Amino acid sequence: QVQLVESGGDLVQPGGSLTLSCAASGFTFNYYDIGWFRQAPGKEREGVSCIGSRVGITAYVNSVKGRFTISRDNEKNTVYLKMNSLKPEDTAVYYCAAGRNGCSLFNFQLYNTWGQGTQVTVSS
Repeated sequence: QVQLVESGGDLVQPGGSLTLSCAASGFTFNYYDIGWFRQAPGKEREGVSCIGSRVGITAYVNSVKGRFTISRDNEKNTVYLKMNSLKPEDTAVYYCAAGRNGCSLFNFQLYNTWGQGTQVTVSS
């Protein structure tokens, strides 16, 4: 079964940190580009970050640049999103997704496998 499972979402205070994990199974993980996306109630889904199957290819949406870091461990079939200096506007359900046609924050059609999401809430 091809599957992505997110974990690590939690309630955190503004300025705090959180690391999300995306664990993959059922496909050759190291061939795939992985993206992180988020969706808050009443808002459209937004691309947050992605990491390519090739070494050194990463991208971030401007609102998280300098605060979030994406990384991958192919031996563990896992991608991470380390989130620092969290703000209330980061509150959303975070999804990871996998594709083989490029690292994009905007073209959702490039990703053919999606996880179920993990809730991140930033509030005092």
